[in-house]
Amino acid sequence: MQKPAVLFDETHCGQCACGEGLDFAFTFAFQPIIDADKREVYAYEALVRGNEGEGAWSILSRVNEKNRYSFDQICRVKAVKLAAKLGMKAMLSINFLPNAVYQAEYCIRTTLAAARTYNFDTSKIIFELIEGEDLSKPDHLVSIINTYREMGFKVAVDDFGAGYSRYNLMVASPPDLLKLDMALVRDIESNPNKQAVVAGIITMMDKLGGRIVAEGVETEAEYRWLRSQGIALFQGYLFAKPGFESLPEPYIPS
Repeated sequence: MQKPAVLFDETHCGQCACGEGLDFAFTFAFQPIIDADKREVYAYEALVRGNEGEGAWSILSRVNEKNRYSFDQICRVKAVKLAAKLGMKAMLSINFLPNAVYQAEYCIRTTLAAARTYNFDTSKIIFELIEGEDLSKPDHLVSIINTYREMGFKVAVDDFGAGYSRYNLMVASPPDLLKLDMALVRDIESNPNKQAVVAGIITMMDKLGGRIVAEGVETEAEYRWLRSQGIALFQGYLFAKPGFESLPEPYIPS
């Protein structure tokens, strides 16, 4: 198999088309998203970690305007490479930074090249938008999502309900997956106000043809209530903590 150009090479990325290089190293932990209907892992989310297991903030706090594009590109390559190395069969969810994507068609090349090199099926990739990232040009985000979906990728919106809820995005280009913010999930079984809000989101996504992921689930009570509302996709410590450079087997309640 012919190797792709150095464009995507994580060790040389800062010396070529990716722009400003990085002066820090990182890796990933993987946390499963379970499908309670099928009782299997639906996807693993790639979560940034330091090489010694340091938390995400130790890495993300070093991302700035100059290195954002390089970081976003190298994240994609590293996530695909590690997922392939671990033999991941489920979907792979990769967080992406919309402000780092100046043109979706060009910026996706490194991902496609990495997938070819490491023999990872691109139809199993989910691009997950960090919902709290502010965007000065919402049309740009819609363009990215539409391009990714036309290329066969799934798109998820993270932390929905955390304060930057993009209802305009729901109208312009609804995502395939909508992840409920953990603040809505916490103690939802005993909070009627949260229940009403989540019920509305469920109805919205049913009509838009997307699926909901309840993330940050920590208790059986939270899980049971959300499950009773028809939600099938879950993520959180109740099922499994992130596995450092590994694919943890989740607990799936009966």
